[in-house]
Amino acid sequence: MDRFTLICPCHFGLEAILKREITDLGYEITRVEDGKVRFETDALGVARANVFLRTAERVLLMAGEFTAATFDELFEGTKALPWEELIPKDGRVWVTKANSVKSALFSPSDIQSVMKKAIVERLKSAYHTEEIPETGAAYPLRVTLMKDVVTIALDTTGESLHKRGYRTDTVKAPLSETLAAALIMLTPWKQDRILIDPFCGSGTFPIEAAMMAMHMAPGMNREFTAEKWSSLIPKKCWYEAVNEAMSLVVRDLDCDIQGYDIDPAAVRAAKENARRAEVDHLIHFQVRDVKDLSHSKKYGFIITNPPYGERIAEKEALPALYRTLGERFQALDAWSMYLITSYEQAEEMIGRKADKNRKIYNGMLKTYFYSFMGPKPPRRKPE
Repeated sequence: MDRFTLICPCHFGLEAILKREITDLGYEITRVEDGKVRFETDALGVARANVFLRTAERVLLMAGEFTAATFDELFEGTKALPWEELIPKDGRVWVTKANSVKSALFSPSDIQSVMKKAIVERLKSAYHTEEIPETGAAYPLRVTLMKDVVTIALDTTGESLHKRGYRTDTVKAPLSETLAAALIMLTPWKQDRILIDPFCGSGTFPIEAAMMAMHMAPGMNREFTAEKWSSLIPKKCWYEAVNEAMSLVVRDLDCDIQGYDIDPAAVRAAKENARRAEVDHLIHFQVRDVKDLSHSKKYGFIITNPPYGERIAEKEALPALYRTLGERFQALDAWSMYLITSYEQAEEMIGRKADKNRKIYNGMLKTYFYSFMGPKPPRRKPE
């Protein structure tokens, strides 16, 4: 196969950011759905998408799509697909996840079982064998049934793309790397502007910002399931993608990125994560209470994920915490602030209505991304 349709899932509400990323890589978008973006590419594009995309959760290679309202239709529709073009004779194939929404078939385990049987039947027939050994590379499948339309795709990624490889030290309620990257990309922050996260936790916002400043591809230091699919994605594609990523990294640059947290353990974790991500030289982490937030320069950015108050004890402290954040923001000269939270009284306690308010689902939790925009800095006069 020379051309593939790829499906990249993302956080609901952030499809436009992922669409822009894919377009910037040079690929043509074919469909945008809730939480998914599709595009056409070649084998090299599969590798590049895994290595370069910051906001996708994984890269799925579409195997086929058909309508099925009964298990017989599911079996026959699955069996009719040219699996021998995707999976070698010794390939280990199984349905790792099945989702059903508004469809007649809804039992994930039954869907998985029926589809597995259908694929094995097809491969046995195609390879003229009585048995499929399944001793080779893994070919996990992800299946979605939406209003009886069955979409089947091979998972080229393996562990989700938010697993960049740098975050082994975490604190409670960490923000995923893909969501943090997408939220930064929703702001006008650039590397020549100050960025502070006063609730940095394990350092995700500062680290993702530093990686962007360095043009460091998020997947250049990890492995992917499809690296073993040499008959489908040649090895040289992965070498080319990683070499391209390495050639774009800019290590010698000036940046003012800071992360504060009141918890010393969180700051220690953030420093270690930044070291593993190879961006520790660009970030200053410090144990500091939000009430001590200050900066002498103008036109900086606060991008943060403050406590939501999911626990009752924390909830009681939220009004004072958000009031303090609002006061410290007010004291900064011409700054902008962007924060994600599920706390409904955030604007009231901060003391200002947000200029923009975007609803985003962080897992199953409904959150809001508030934008409090400051003035733009004056344009620099040409020298």
